Amino acid sequence: MSLVSSSTAAYRDRIYIVKDLILKLVEWGNLNQTALMSFCGLNMKKHKSILDGMEANGLVLRKEEVNGKKITTIYSPTQKGIQFCTEILEAYEKMFPRRAKGNTIKTRLPSFRKETSNFVKQKSV
Repeated sequence: MSLVSSSTAAYRDRIYIVKDLILKLVEWGNLNQTALMSFCGLNMKKHKSILDGMEANGLVLRKEEVNGKKITTIYSPTQKGIQFCTEILEAYEKMFPRRAKGNTIKTRLPSFRKETSNFVKQKSV
């Protein structure tokens, strides 16, 4: 029996999740909680705290609509959230781009070592 998970789900840094949520809200204007999480490929139980933190920091606006016994939570971007995305998150992603699927540190090390060894050879000449 193996204790290692065989899940192939990609890991996404929290900062990229925040950016994806804001961009999806900007794209659609406003979305209910289920649609927003689904469109961003997020799990409600695991990632709801991120959305709550964004609301607490004024990056998104949450509104509850009552329709009979059903309560629907609607999220929309705030001006502060849009500004945060354009000024901070886009600059962050330019400096630290997301990894492509399957692109891990192990696959990048050989080329890094080759470039480093070429640099050292040039310096010693």
